[in-house]
Amino acid sequence: MLFTFLDHQWKAFWRSRNKGGTIAAQIFMGLMVLYLLAVAIVLGFMLEVMAKHIFPGKDVMLVYNGLILYYFAIDFVMRMQLQDLPTLSIVPYLHLNIPRQKLVNFLNVRAIFSAFNLFPLILFLPFCLTSVADTFGTTVALMYALSILSLCIFNNYFALYIKRLTTDYVYLIFGVIGIIAAIGLLEYFKVFSISAGSNAVFTAIARRPYIALGFPLLAALVFLLNAQYLKNHLYTEELRGNKEKKAATDYPFLDSFGEVGALAALELKLILRHKRPKSALVVSLFFMLYGLLFYKRPLLEQDNFGMMLFAATFMTGSSISIYGQFMFGWQGAHFDGLLANKVDMRKFIQAKFLLFTIAATLITLMVSLYGLMSWKILCIQLATYLYNIGLGTVIVLYFATRNYKAIDLSKSAGFNYQGVGASQFVLMLPYFLIPYLFYIPFAKAGMPYWGLFSLGAAGLISLLARNFWIDFILRAFQKRRYTIASGFREIS
Repeated sequence: MLFTFLDHQWKAFWRSRNKGGTIAAQIFMGLMVLYLLAVAIVLGFMLEVMAKHIFPGKDVMLVYNGLILYYFAIDFVMRMQLQDLPTLSIVPYLHLNIPRQKLVNFLNVRAIFSAFNLFPLILFLPFCLTSVADTFGTTVALMYALSILSLCIFNNYFALYIKRLTTDYVYLIFGVIGIIAAIGLLEYFKVFSISAGSNAVFTAIARRPYIALGFPLLAALVFLLNAQYLKNHLYTEELRGNKEKKAATDYPFLDSFGEVGALAALELKLILRHKRPKSALVVSLFFMLYGLLFYKRPLLEQDNFGMMLFAATFMTGSSISIYGQFMFGWQGAHFDGLLANKVDMRKFIQAKFLLFTIAATLITLMVSLYGLMSWKILCIQLATYLYNIGLGTVIVLYFATRNYKAIDLSKSAGFNYQGVGASQFVLMLPYFLIPYLFYIPFAKAGMPYWGLFSLGAAGLISLLARNFWIDFILRAFQKRRYTIASGFREIS
């Protein structure tokens, strides 16, 4: 039955009307994956040499042991952002007389075929088969390999399980992000070290190899948990995530904005009731963890805000850049109806501004926790927040008037290039470069704080002139509305 399912998937791909664009996207992604795999292979065989060069005088095995769990922690975060759920492919079989267990097995087997599962094996196994085997013997090397393979399977199915839960209960994503952020902060403040914990675990495995058997047990447990969840929720409505939720029917806060608030509420319902916009929202929330990578104490002490400015712009405006780049494509399926009905397009655009401002404000409040590291981070984030709600929203909505590709709301966001056009790539340049036009001149003159002030002031002035920008975008929209509608009717 498994091979029958796979054969049907293969035929469905080649008979799809969108196979041209899909093949092009798959070729591009395939080349990227091959490049990354080549890099991983080189790193795998050069790991010992690199460890000696980067950490001179330190035991290579200690470096290697400390790296393993650290890698899988990052791998889990990346899977939560990018790994897709293999669900919709089995919907046509749900009304047939096929045991549910076979459908569940099919979904679980498909989940194994992911590039995420190749990277750790290529990166770590060469070292296991060479240095670990030479140092501790073949038995320990095999236990190391078993542990790494088990961790790979654990991450694969645990990430899918969490993503399936958050599809039904969106609020859970805040708990997941909170836990990850807390671990990151504990790591930053040296209260807890993933590297030290990893070192302790794998040093124990080197001494007592049987300890490694705990990892396969964890992997088996999460596999069974994921399989049981699928079996209990294997219905068309649940897999598509189209169940109506009472929580998405009323937003008293938005009612205070009148018709603009009503249009914003409709947009919010669209986000929460469809897979791809919801995925975009979840991904934007995960990017709040960027600060753990870019906010470095030496840079803060030197008032060198250059790299941190990019991270702050991206975090405080993640919902604007990630969700907003596909505006007005989210309404592609009913765009003709918007033009034909008596919808005030000025208020329609105002609703976009309102939704972006609320989202950016909420995210900025959440990432303000980075202020525990240094008050300087709050200055950076305040400046970029004002830029995002003042100028960033204008840039995104202006480029939206040049987006002629509709979005399929039922698809997930991970590795999905449906509806992606040139406007999305062009948008990124001005959106992330403009803040540096305000900051760099002052930074070169030795006045980085004035650079942040000028960026924030420009955003605030633009915010106060919002009515001017709404009229400006409305004129651009009216000029191209029929071209946009024509593009949305085409299958991309």
